[in-house]
Amino acid sequence: MSETPETPGTPGEGGRNETPQDPPTPDGLLHSGGDRPVDPEDLVRLSGREPTPELIEEARRTLEREGPAAVERYLP
Repeated sequence: MSETPETPGTPGEGGRNETPQDPPTPDGLLHSGGDRPVDPEDLVRLSGREPTPELIEEARRTLEREGPAAVERYLP
C-alpha cells in the first residue's frame, strides 16, 4: 500500500495546491466609515500609501484644511 505525497495544508488532495475562494463579505460587516471621524492615518491609507510620520503630518494638515471632505478625493 503506497501513499501519495501531499502538499502540506492540503490533506487528501494528492499534492494539488488548491485554495478555496473566500465568500463575499456579509452585509452586516460592511460599513461606510461614517460611524467615526477620519483620522490622518486613515487618509494616508486611503491614498494607498503606508503611514510614515511625514505622511501622517501632511494628512493632518489636509484634514484641518478640508475637513472630512478630504476623503472624497479617494472614494467614489
